Amino acid sequence: MNLLSPTLTAGTAARTVVTTFGLAMFLSSAAMAQSSQTDSGAESRWSVGLGAVTVQKAYRDIDRYNMAVPLLNYENKWVSFSVPKLDIKLYSSQSLSFRLRARYAGSDGYESSDSPFLAGMDDRKGSFWAGGATIWKNDIANVSAELLGDASGNSKGSRFKLQVDRRFEMGSFGLTPRLGVEWYDSKFVDYYYGVKASEAVVGRSAYQGKSSNGVEAGLRIDYSPARQHNLYLDFGITQFGSAIKDSPLVEKANQSTVSLGYLYKF
Repeated sequence: MNLLSPTLTAGTAARTVVTTFGLAMFLSSAAMAQSSQTDSGAESRWSVGLGAVTVQKAYRDIDRYNMAVPLLNYENKWVSFSVPKLDIKLYSSQSLSFRLRARYAGSDGYESSDSPFLAGMDDRKGSFWAGGATIWKNDIANVSAELLGDASGNSKGSRFKLQVDRRFEMGSFGLTPRLGVEWYDSKFVDYYYGVKASEAVVGRSAYQGKSSNGVEAGLRIDYSPARQHNLYLDFGITQFGSAIKDSPLVEKANQSTVSLGYLYKF
């Protein structure tokens, strides 16, 4: 059963996400200009730094994906930007925010050279994703949701994520546990975990992906020795549903991510 098909169908999804992505970029420029020209008194926040990410994907015999990333965060009343995500705030209050969102998922997919088992497969590329998001902050926890479509057109798929998190402050330290669930439509699963007939070999049978899900649990630890300095360490593990773990490309049903970094706040 495709949970997302009523919202993003084949042709409509492609047109919608491309339009949304373009609109997000246009509104970003307009919002920044308006912020500097007519709302110069509004609070803006900048931070820069450097981080590193390591991902153990679920594919067979694949090495960890390691990457150093520049960290750049900016936020005002119109825009929220952090590598690799851009939000345009359509409406925001202290407790509720509705946004247009564009995000790059570079760690999705693989190159055929990443694993001997993937030899002969076509590369599966990471994509820009675009759509909408909402954030609700309450006294118990932060609740966020996003519905995104593949604006790059690689998978032509869609995904929906719901997450709950809360930060517990302990002096200079903070602990933020999170729990999320993400649904992937059949096009997403087929692109990243399917095997085309032309790619099938002995020991790697053809496989057509169906809609599936992933449940993520994570913990972020941050430390601020002074107001302008922040260090963080983040752990996350995602357990995939049966349509992904049944793929002949998958060795185990989970994917783990560890990231760390330093931010200087202006």
